[in-house]
Amino acid sequence: MESFYNRGAACSDPQPPNLGGLFDEIRPYEAGEMQQAFEEMLNDRQFNALMKGFAPWLPKGLRNGLLRLAFKGVKTPLDFQMRFMKPVVKHIIRKHTDGCTFDDSSLKGSANERFTFVSNHRDIVLDSAFLDVKLIEAGYPTTVEIGIGDNLLIYPWIKRLVRMNKAFTVRRGLSPKEMLRSSQLMSEYIHYAVTQKKENIWIAQREGRAKDSDDRTQESVLKMLAMGGTGDNNVDKLRDLNIVPLTISYEFDPCDYLKAQEFQLKRDNPSFKKSKQDDLDNMKTGIFGYKGRVHYRCGTQINQWIDELKELPKKEFYTALCQRMDQEIHAGYQLFPVNYIALDGLNGNRDNASHYTVDDEKRFADYLTSQLAKINIPNKDEAFLRERMLTMYANPLRNYSEAAK
Repeated sequence: MESFYNRGAACSDPQPPNLGGLFDEIRPYEAGEMQQAFEEMLNDRQFNALMKGFAPWLPKGLRNGLLRLAFKGVKTPLDFQMRFMKPVVKHIIRKHTDGCTFDDSSLKGSANERFTFVSNHRDIVLDSAFLDVKLIEAGYPTTVEIGIGDNLLIYPWIKRLVRMNKAFTVRRGLSPKEMLRSSQLMSEYIHYAVTQKKENIWIAQREGRAKDSDDRTQESVLKMLAMGGTGDNNVDKLRDLNIVPLTISYEFDPCDYLKAQEFQLKRDNPSFKKSKQDDLDNMKTGIFGYKGRVHYRCGTQINQWIDELKELPKKEFYTALCQRMDQEIHAGYQLFPVNYIALDGLNGNRDNASHYTVDDEKRFADYLTSQLAKINIPNKDEAFLRERMLTMYANPLRNYSEAAK
């Protein structure tokens, strides 16, 4: 696939080049498309059924009229986020967390730059949504565009909504040939978004969540990012993206019992696969479940150290890059008493007892009991499920300790 950078696009142009629809199949909506997309969503039967659930006493015409009034003046996806999504996300932080904090000290002095945040993955909806709010609160000029797998876009109104919310589409379930083309296109788009549109990007370090919280960067993600852009080598192409390793820490993962349940279902039936409804249930639980304290920490931008890897052969380069990314992400964990309690529980000792109290132990024990009680599957294996959940909370501490060596 020919790169758009070879079609005369200059990185110094004040306006993004006209790319003739090159990215239309994956990109978010542009300013001139927002009103039509909004009207199409209002006319969607499934979307209206959802809205009726929120306000069943309002007639459809009045409900949509109020939404149109609220939408007045929204011209860009950023406008949409500030008008609709920011208040919603701040409400979620207030109601379903014990606070969300943000450490961007590694980015100080570069607030006008655009970044590609590559992070561990806790929640497909909130990972980027919390980051959006924190960036705006910290004075950054814009939020992030995000990649969302098309397996989650099961209804037309969901696809419209996420495209209005600065999401681009990551295609899943492709043949090897289709996957190569899709990866090339997505990489070209990400480079275009950062260097031409002057947008930030958020992308997970791997496809799907690490269900045991053993967060590891997939080489394929970094290789995809290096497929697009300018430069004579992979280091130069990656440098264009201003990649920032980002660590997301949850005190409590509301989906922990669903992950443990899936571990047993796959253990008992290796061919088990989640349904689309399972994906939606996970999304709902992740958004509205209790998360305790949440912390985001930006690591050192890779541009400050990537030249150290420049002379490595290609295969060794990506292995070393993943290891360094993992070290940055693991060193950024915010650790909580539950992490220490879980590791001691697995090891059958109290080596980390200085990091928690008797009250902390009781709280976590009660929490585990309540989460395990939500699992209702055939041949429920309590010991296995408990071990899986303890492992989810112990692995961040294990990885943090290894990164600190």
